[in-house]
Amino acid sequence: MRLRPDITLGVTVLLLLILVVMVVGSPGRQGSGEMDRRRSTFLTGPHGARGLSDALERVGVRVERHRRRLAALSAPTGGGEGRSAVAVLDPSRPLDGWDALALQALGMEGVDLVLSGRTANAVMRCFGYRVQSQSDSVEARMVGPFPPRELWVGAVLARTGEAVVVDSSGLADVGITQCEVPDAQALDTLLLTDGGRLAALRLRFTATYAVTLVADGAVFGNRRMRDTEAGVFALALFAGQYARVIFDEYHHGFGRGGSLARSVLSWTVRSPWGWAAWQVAVVGLLALIAGGVRFGPVTSIIRRERRSPLEHVQALATALAATHGQATAIRLIVRGLERRLSGIGCAAHPDPATWLASLAPTLRTSKARSALERLQHLIGGPERSDAVLEAAHAVEDVWEDLKP
Repeated sequence: MRLRPDITLGVTVLLLLILVVMVVGSPGRQGSGEMDRRRSTFLTGPHGARGLSDALERVGVRVERHRRRLAALSAPTGGGEGRSAVAVLDPSRPLDGWDALALQALGMEGVDLVLSGRTANAVMRCFGYRVQSQSDSVEARMVGPFPPRELWVGAVLARTGEAVVVDSSGLADVGITQCEVPDAQALDTLLLTDGGRLAALRLRFTATYAVTLVADGAVFGNRRMRDTEAGVFALALFAGQYARVIFDEYHHGFGRGGSLARSVLSWTVRSPWGWAAWQVAVVGLLALIAGGVRFGPVTSIIRRERRSPLEHVQALATALAATHGQATAIRLIVRGLERRLSGIGCAAHPDPATWLASLAPTLRTSKARSALERLQHLIGGPERSDAVLEAAHAVEDVWEDLKP
């Protein structure tokens, strides 16, 4: 199938326009992490926390990622390696009362906690504080063991004053939970705004464990850590304090459940390489559809029929006439008639002309007798251009009269 030039050019321009629109409008132009705001250590985008985990590993801190519910997290056995901490950084899915009970139990077993973000309020309230978002970023300065540097935060901590916290968010599923707010033995201010509001603090409960609360989880983001003093602050929370840090990834949607197909589909949506694969697939499909449509009038197909037996004989006769082999051809045609009329196993007559003469008394019609006379004349007569074809016709007439 051949397409007309104007139609081919139009289809090509249409496909190019579709490709340009998809490339311009694709989310992959800004990178896979631009649109993903999860504070996960799996993500390398500006909002992810992969930079924090990589930096901790470089300074010798053992980093683990927990991808199940916090209730399934157990305290590490064997205290020879140093203290451990569980970090829940700005969870994408809000924590609930059951998560608060699980983290409190870990604290009682000697595991420190690091909590950040408004979605961790259910747990922070169990330690007497909650996060208040600000309408605009405010300047905060590091205090305590940190260098005197400043950074910007978008939330602060507020004291709740509650002694018992009741959480009924899971009433329809697992029931109501409640936790008692323990009394802190010491409080270390880590970030303080210019207005005197707390932005980050560390609560110490006897000598068992400590809980670090950070109002704005954005200080752990890759871009903020790289471009501002948040990197110094975030690293100082862990480096030199803990030998192992366990990051919660379950509440960022990185649980162990799910299928491989769903993971691959999710990757193709987030990754620029996956988005490019979708574009190639769409363009290929459109090209396949365009190539499958017939343009222009239907092309007629020339029918080529096989030659009839008579045409083959005529062609053979012409070839024999050109090679002067008519006498041999006529004798072979007569021999063929003799084999059809003779019995099986009978020997051929030595003289075809004599054998033809013996057939005259057995013929029933004048047409057959006329055909026999023509054969007798042709088998010994002069060569002619149509002799072989006439002999073939005469043999068929004799056979039609004498066949059993």
